[in-house]
Amino acid sequence: MTFDWTWALFMFPIVFGLGWFFSRLDVRHWRLESRHQPRAYFKGLNHLLNGQQDRAVDSFIEAVQNDPDTSELHFTLGNLFRRRGEYDRAVRVHEHLLARADLSQNDRERAQFALAQDYAKAGLLDRAEAALAGASTVEAKQLLLSVCERGRDWASANLVAEQLEAMGAGSYVKRRAHYLCEQKRFDEAIVLSPESPRAYLELSRQSDSAKAHVLLALALDHAPQAASILAAPLVQAAKTNTEMQATMTRLARLYSETQSLDVLQALIDMGWQDACSAYTAHLAQSPSLVAASHLIEMPQIPDVQAVLKLATEPLLRYRCAACGFEAKQYFWQCPGCQAWDSYPFKRVEEL
Repeated sequence: MTFDWTWALFMFPIVFGLGWFFSRLDVRHWRLESRHQPRAYFKGLNHLLNGQQDRAVDSFIEAVQNDPDTSELHFTLGNLFRRRGEYDRAVRVHEHLLARADLSQNDRERAQFALAQDYAKAGLLDRAEAALAGASTVEAKQLLLSVCERGRDWASANLVAEQLEAMGAGSYVKRRAHYLCEQKRFDEAIVLSPESPRAYLELSRQSDSAKAHVLLALALDHAPQAASILAAPLVQAAKTNTEMQATMTRLARLYSETQSLDVLQALIDMGWQDACSAYTAHLAQSPSLVAASHLIEMPQIPDVQAVLKLATEPLLRYRCAACGFEAKQYFWQCPGCQAWDSYPFKRVEEL
């Protein structure tokens, strides 16, 4: 049986025409999708720049649905969910990314870090720590350090801080000294960071007066800027006449340099000068409402004293230099922003 080439010649133009027609349909469909996806993306970006996060999320969801393989859109959408406090949706987006087999190693690390951020923001510290296991970047290590601090896992925090120092992320010596103090390892903290006053102060509270005086004198040597919080306990620890005289001399010199009211109060308690003369001299050099309130003694007008006390209370607080959180007592770590050593040793009025 011979093949009839006439049919082949007849069918060839038909097959070619059908192929051309369907290819044109695919090209048109691709063009329509490619036009629609950027339009949704840029619409979401415009809403984001205008602060309209709800509309931005809707636009990005639309863009992701049109192009589910675009990892950057997933990252953007997950970050938006996290900023809005929708941590469960942010977790789902980043888990979906991690489930993709075609994700590059770089994007996989980004998705793992983003997932850890979701857990940390949601307060799921154990999951955040697990998500950061094996983290190798400085940014991920810093997040892990924050998670350890929030969970008060000071031993792990110390280890992570050492790793950050080895990676060239800066010095964490003072912060590591705080971690050791939290673990009651004050001697190690002093060896690690002699210029940090906290370990001396904490250890002096557990020691007899003679040792406490030595520790606080050392703290004053290494951290004279902390004289305002060291002066009172140093005076209390000074028992012998020699210690009293040496302490008074040192504090008088520091007061002349700093004009600190806390140091002045410690000197007054030691009998350096009577309170009236000391506060009058202080006012002549440094105008102070707090010092003035100490001078005014009007037992016959108690209402005036009450008003002055009320007016001076805000001036006696310590203020965090990082977030502005104010507190009556001195904190080594800010209760507001969790920053370490962010409180100046001076009170609000003396800043």
